[in-house]
Amino acid sequence: MAVTAGGTVLVVDVGSSSVRAGLVAPDGAVHHVRHEALSTSAPAPGLAEVDAEQMANAVLGLARSVIAECGPVAGVGVANQRATALVWDRRTGAPLAPAIGWQDLRTVITCLTLQADGIRLAPNMSATKVAALLDTVDPERVRADAGELCAGTVDSWVAWILAGGADGGLHVTDATNAAVTGMLAQGDAGRWDAWDGRVLGALGIPEIVLPRVVDSCGVLGVAAALPGAPPICALIGDQQASLVGQGCTRPGLAKATFGTGGMLDLCAGTEPPAIAARNRSGTFPIVAWRQEGRLTWGTEAIMLTAGASVDWLRDDLGLVETSAETETLAASVETTGDVWFVPALMGMGTPVWDFGARAALVGLTRGSGRAEIARAVLEGVAHRGADLLEAAESDGAVAVPTLRVDGGMSANRVFVQALADACGRPVELSRELEATTLGAGLLAGVAVGSLSGTDEIADSYRPRAVVEPRLPDTAHRELRSRWLEARERAARTIPELSGIEF
Repeated sequence: MAVTAGGTVLVVDVGSSSVRAGLVAPDGAVHHVRHEALSTSAPAPGLAEVDAEQMANAVLGLARSVIAECGPVAGVGVANQRATALVWDRRTGAPLAPAIGWQDLRTVITCLTLQADGIRLAPNMSATKVAALLDTVDPERVRADAGELCAGTVDSWVAWILAGGADGGLHVTDATNAAVTGMLAQGDAGRWDAWDGRVLGALGIPEIVLPRVVDSCGVLGVAAALPGAPPICALIGDQQASLVGQGCTRPGLAKATFGTGGMLDLCAGTEPPAIAARNRSGTFPIVAWRQEGRLTWGTEAIMLTAGASVDWLRDDLGLVETSAETETLAASVETTGDVWFVPALMGMGTPVWDFGARAALVGLTRGSGRAEIARAVLEGVAHRGADLLEAAESDGAVAVPTLRVDGGMSANRVFVQALADACGRPVELSRELEATTLGAGLLAGVAVGSLSGTDEIADSYRPRAVVEPRLPDTAHRELRSRWLEARERAARTIPELSGIEF
């Protein structure tokens, strides 16, 4: 397949609530970006569904619109929300049910039941979601066994659509997405590209419905549904795309993304992890990307509630009218007055993994007002960010000199300063508020020859700004000690949920 060296690439970036398409130039500039909201629904508490057909229409509509305005592109990259699962008809390409979102909890009991057989899966993985979809559309597995159905994650669906749907026949997933499905066999540390027959058997998932595991960077197929039929040359999960987009392509470099939740990812290099399960400090090994069959690994730490805490202030408490207003309100006071907020509205992730933890607002006095509470919320999310960083350093046995940051909360200056103070090191702000599109574009640029490789990505990284910590070591240690006391107050609020392990 011929690839035109150099040139601008198109990126399709599918998030939890919207689709984004834009161009990434060889110098890393992102431009001509278009958005479209996705219809999501919660038909019952704990359920999260996405309209798969609308997603497909948005992908094609936005991509074609960008190319129509700007002309041919050298290639196409895809970044996507991970673990959302879909099932579609292989012949017609029609989705057979709404996609089950990564946040969906309908398979919690299945995950707990599988533990008795020694199979550890979490409900935010794709494996049990695929099984649940097959139970709905093909309970006897007649069509699945006959190869009439396709199952996959969002990257698989988008690649299928870009390749022309049923006529394209491109059913693939990249290693970053496959590795978080819970279905990938882990015996071959070199590639990790085979599906685990034991897991598939336990869930009744015929291997024939699953995609082929491919590189994250390289020519993977043809986007025949787009003008000019450019090559599809990058597929990557959103957090890994953000890692690349912030230049963290060398071991020891780390980024954190603060959106609705928070994710911290550390580049760990090419040495396979000692274990594939959760580490001692609550982080997980991940595939950062795969190129020419070679894996680069990462370490991931997870915060379940970040920007959602600001949404709570706005939508539920009515303390502010807009999320941006929290910056002005929090900046109107110098301290919280020793008020502490623990952002555990949905439980607590790394390092403790306590699903029974609940948010806590402690230290309130008669003098605590809107400003102190707003500042406490921002500082609480910042301290959870420091928790993630400390856990990643501990499990990764590395020291991270600076933390690179993107996501919606990175636009809040009070929060970013609080993060630098809580982490005790400089925070570097991404030039792109959302670095996922840039990361997928940079990997596509490597595939089409406009970048020499991931080392050039690291060398060319330049932050928008650097925020230095303000506290001396003694004050920093005292601050973290007080935080840990507050965090403990939020732990084990619902003991029966705290006892659940995935």
